[in-house]
Amino acid sequence: MTLIQRLQERIPADRIQLDPAVVASYAHDEAEWAPHGTPLVLVRPRTAEEVQEVVRACIEYGVPVVPRGAGTGLSGGANAVDGCVVLSTEAMTAITEIDPVERLAVVQPGVVNDHLRSACAERGLWYPPDPASAPWSTIGGNVATNAGGICCVKYGVTADYVLGLQVVTGTGELVRLGRRTAKGVAGYDLARLIVGSEGTLGVITEVTVRLRPQRSPEHTVAGYFSSIVDAGRAVAAVGAAGIVPSALELIDRHCLEAVDQWKRMDLAVEADVILLARCDVPGAAGEDEAEAIRDCFEQAGATWAARSSDQAEADALFEARRLAYPALERLGPVLTEDICVPKAAVPEMLARIEAIGTRHDTLIANIAHAGDGNLHPLLITRRGDEQARARAQRAFHEIIDEALALGGTVTGEHGVGLLKMDGLAKELPAEVMDLHRAVKAALDPHGILNPGKVVAVDRS
Repeated sequence: MTLIQRLQERIPADRIQLDPAVVASYAHDEAEWAPHGTPLVLVRPRTAEEVQEVVRACIEYGVPVVPRGAGTGLSGGANAVDGCVVLSTEAMTAITEIDPVERLAVVQPGVVNDHLRSACAERGLWYPPDPASAPWSTIGGNVATNAGGICCVKYGVTADYVLGLQVVTGTGELVRLGRRTAKGVAGYDLARLIVGSEGTLGVITEVTVRLRPQRSPEHTVAGYFSSIVDAGRAVAAVGAAGIVPSALELIDRHCLEAVDQWKRMDLAVEADVILLARCDVPGAAGEDEAEAIRDCFEQAGATWAARSSDQAEADALFEARRLAYPALERLGPVLTEDICVPKAAVPEMLARIEAIGTRHDTLIANIAHAGDGNLHPLLITRRGDEQARARAQRAFHEIIDEALALGGTVTGEHGVGLLKMDGLAKELPAEVMDLHRAVKAALDPHGILNPGKVVAVDRS
């Protein structure tokens, strides 16, 4: 009996897709130039028990399993290896519970981030993690990469909201990790270990997340800058002033022009870089905080800074920030960075990125969750230009080296996947890399869960 026959025996036939064209469309995520193989089959289970059957069959036949959410990742973490089973959780879309008393929600991994946020809002609750991909990315994928987002500067990342998980382990067991209570320290925090593990330690089948009450209306502050370094100084100044805005985003002219060309949003501004800040402190204190941010912008060299009196205009600018990446993709292949540096190092890191772009003759557009030092330089090339591609890849690795030199990290929220494995080995001491490999070997003894991602494990 073949693996596919075993799968057909154990789960409904409509979960299994063998059409080569369809299977091929699930072979990789959105990471530019990250390698990928050819899957054997695509499986789209609808229950945790079906996921368990898939994993158990793969253990039996020694076939790799590559878990996948919506495929919006930017590091190659969901890329197939030859002969694998791609296990997509996209059909697991139930929001099974929203509890306003305990302020938690229980969801299947295929629930789209914005769908959960909308369902919570109907009950006066809020799920804070809001990656730019929130209209498309799923909670399972967000958990697998420990996704951040625009408001994480104040409210934290996905890991700060995961209370519990249901997971199929690398031994084929279906287990519950974590808790539903507000507090709990019984045993190791295994749920937290799974968060950010990119499908290498288990397949997520259910997520219990913490919720917050809905926020007060936000005040928006915009600042225009003639240089990206001045904008970086403004970010450092906000941090030095002890202000924690609910958002502090950077977007440069390249991004705004790309969004304008695509969506005709009429965003043309007389600035090379814009900083967008929001404050959600209620009442007069929020107005004072917004004014303090405006002062920081001006003192750092803003050519113009003001509190927005037009909510529609402010919302349009933040929407442009979310649309920047897909807009730039229309211009050519985009290699996306995801470094994070200390806030005080943001001006210097932005200056180094600018210099790297010049040195390698590579167009680098910049968006950033600037308030927490999470920068996303976007390296843009022309389709089919192999020399430009080689220059961009050299620039990509040089940016990583400079971020590490400034005390930063190779990934703030997109994950290691394939693109950052070399960078991770530079960032972490050999002894710590060995700990990673030991954890992987313990939780995935057969080596079938998303092999070749995050850390290389020698099983010879």
